[in-house]
Amino acid sequence: MRLSLIGLSHKTAPVEVRERLAFDDGDLGEALKSLAGFEGVSGAMILSTCNRVEVLAEGTDEHLIREFLCSYHRVPADSVNDYLYGYRNDDVIRHVFRVAASLDSMIVGEPQILGQIKEAFRVAQDAGTTGSHIGSVMNRAFAVAKKVRTETAIARSAVSLSYAAVELARKIFGDLAGKTVMIIGASKMGELAAKHLKRSGVRSVMVTNRTFERAVEVARVFEGAAIPFDRLGDHIDRADIVISSTGAPHFVITRPQAERIIRRRKNRPMFFIDIAVPRDIEPAVNGVDNVFLYDIDDLQQVVDENLGERMSEAARAEEIIDLEVEAFCSRLRSRDAVPAIVELQQALEALRLGEIERYGKDLGALSREQREALDRITKSMIRKILHSPISELKEIARHSDPQPRLDLIRKIFNVKDA
Repeated sequence: MRLSLIGLSHKTAPVEVRERLAFDDGDLGEALKSLAGFEGVSGAMILSTCNRVEVLAEGTDEHLIREFLCSYHRVPADSVNDYLYGYRNDDVIRHVFRVAASLDSMIVGEPQILGQIKEAFRVAQDAGTTGSHIGSVMNRAFAVAKKVRTETAIARSAVSLSYAAVELARKIFGDLAGKTVMIIGASKMGELAAKHLKRSGVRSVMVTNRTFERAVEVARVFEGAAIPFDRLGDHIDRADIVISSTGAPHFVITRPQAERIIRRRKNRPMFFIDIAVPRDIEPAVNGVDNVFLYDIDDLQQVVDENLGERMSEAARAEEIIDLEVEAFCSRLRSRDAVPAIVELQQALEALRLGEIERYGKDLGALSREQREALDRITKSMIRKILHSPISELKEIARHSDPQPRLDLIRKIFNVKDA
């Protein structure tokens, strides 16, 4: 196994550096073929996202990948070298597993990175550059990522304000199916929260805004209803969940208004999400029975608590990664030792047959039984000669890089590396 990886990410480089080394989606296939054309490169894969650029190659070293990355983008090496990180062999596998499991992401546990890696792998497959090891590494990385998500809670808690709103709504209502959302103000954050709620089962969406055309535009996204702002009071009691972000200098909803709304709802619970600064909803609204009010600080507190939980789960995920890396690398090293063992067996078998042929005339005419006996004896000798070196190779391959021992044994037995 000879794997090398060079990359940079949001942790090591600012966006202005990352964008200089990013690959366009349409150019990835040609870039891979270009890298695979370098001498010694037997496989290649490129992951390029807004947060990271990583080039993985098989059969070569980090220096060549750095050269390729800089020359391809026509970027002077000394302008980016300080931002790049590099890994080899086992460390490559560990890094790939961690990235796939979202342990190296800006938001730990986010699911997007796994899809991006799968797409990068598909492009490499289409380009025919996956080599003999990259395919095995990536398929195992996908399995490990699934295992981390199944056996830990790393992705089960909301770590964005919009997802936190959904999480709180579920706590209040349980099942969101059949619920109605009203967006007041049609801000981007409010729209995003509504999208998450809609995906979570909310039935319908109403939108109101001081500029009615904007309300119509956002309502169209949800196949919902646009409500004139001056008619807000006539429709708000139909909403189970209200997301407000108007930028108004005064409260849009006061406590007396909330009391009237909840009476019209016959005391059915109502959830207000106030993400405006200054706030749209009077804090005293939270004192109304069956009304639940959360402002942006409350949502942020939920996010912070959930981030703490994710980091705790990340420690468990790291333990899973450690075990998976050790087991997978052991299997790969054992697999790498097999060709050398076969070459050794074939070389000594050829030597055995050659010596029998060379000295056969000195033995004279042999009966069939004598030829079979000679064959058994010489084969037995070869097996006994090879027993110790082969056993040693298999044992070493389980725990460390067998290549130095492979090279030594090849040299001792005068076996050429195929």
